[in-house]
Amino acid sequence: MSYTKKIEFVGGNGEVLAAALELPDDKPVACALFAHCFTCGKDVFAASRITKKLAQQGIAVLRFDFTGIGCSDGEFANTNFTSNIDDLLAAAEFLTHEYDAPSLLIGHSLGGAAVLAAAPKLDSVRAVVTIGAPYEPSHVEHLFTCDIEEIERTGNARVAIAGREFTIQKQFLDDLRDYQEHNYIAHMRKALLVMHAPRDEVVGIDNAKDIFLAAKHPKSFVSLDDADHLLSKRVDALYVADVITAWASRYMASRHEPMLRVPDEDRMVEVTETSEGKFTNQVTVGPHTFRADEPESVGGEDSGPSPYEFLMAGLGACTTMTMRMYVERKGWPMDRASVRLKHEKVTIEEEGKKRRIDRIHRHIAIEGELDDAQRQRIYEIANRCPVHRTLENGAEVESHLIDSDG
Repeated sequence: MSYTKKIEFVGGNGEVLAAALELPDDKPVACALFAHCFTCGKDVFAASRITKKLAQQGIAVLRFDFTGIGCSDGEFANTNFTSNIDDLLAAAEFLTHEYDAPSLLIGHSLGGAAVLAAAPKLDSVRAVVTIGAPYEPSHVEHLFTCDIEEIERTGNARVAIAGREFTIQKQFLDDLRDYQEHNYIAHMRKALLVMHAPRDEVVGIDNAKDIFLAAKHPKSFVSLDDADHLLSKRVDALYVADVITAWASRYMASRHEPMLRVPDEDRMVEVTETSEGKFTNQVTVGPHTFRADEPESVGGEDSGPSPYEFLMAGLGACTTMTMRMYVERKGWPMDRASVRLKHEKVTIEEEGKKRRIDRIHRHIAIEGELDDAQRQRIYEIANRCPVHRTLENGAEVESHLIDSDG
């Protein structure tokens, strides 16, 4: 069995991207990253069915909406093939930081072209799978051939793709044409599985031949028989997942040697009174142990941070980590980030009525030879850290009364 965890992470351009992490019930044997087809989303049938089946077979898989698609932030009109690759690299960084580095990349349609381009930049990846992928990213131009002249002449056009309208800019076309797949497929140094349907009417089978011939061994090809491009039949998507699992097992750890750390759901935070003081508690998180207490002014022993101080520490740590992930991806010279926080309860007046609210003052310091625009952008990213968003959006606390030995 498996389960789905809804998450968010910061993409390549600093936008917050929506994602779903499919996790097996037991410890995963490997971690994979799935890139969806052009203008589709993480919840398209093929992506959802394949990733869920892979999770049932022990492989944790992250699928996400590219910038400007689905539930992710950003404007599609400002994206291109390069930004898709940047989003993939950001997703890989997120997995590496929160779970484990991906060892497998899977890309469907244009997502297949994207994983081929991203693979050489990810040392952890040992195997790559393409499903109905074009040999050249510019192949997608055929979806809006009649609008290309207008795009070239005016700089953009509203294009209907799969029943939805998207704004395509000239920079999108230029970026697609700059990529030559054969330049990096041959130097990918990863095992490759090419999967393609001979009757694919969107991306012809010749694309699979060109990808296969450009790649060096180890490489494999699997025909998807009468499947359509989007793998709209459930049986086809499940077959793809079964083949990927069998093929990729050669490049992953044994099922008896789990590769991943314990997922968040199994890494519980446990807080227990120590009886050493009125409010003294021991906090255990995996291998880490802390003390929590209250100041002496309210009857505590001051042997550890107070609950609100732990809350602010979490916000502060999340803030600096989010900034660090962003500047490392951008290659900006931020030497150090630090955050000072203070919590208070204040009374405000709204529509003639007074009420008490919690207010956290957060002071962010950014060190390094950065220009004003870079500093401002890093500050904006700091405001998008996951803990900050949780505090702003609110969180539902579900409590259960259990036995003392539970």
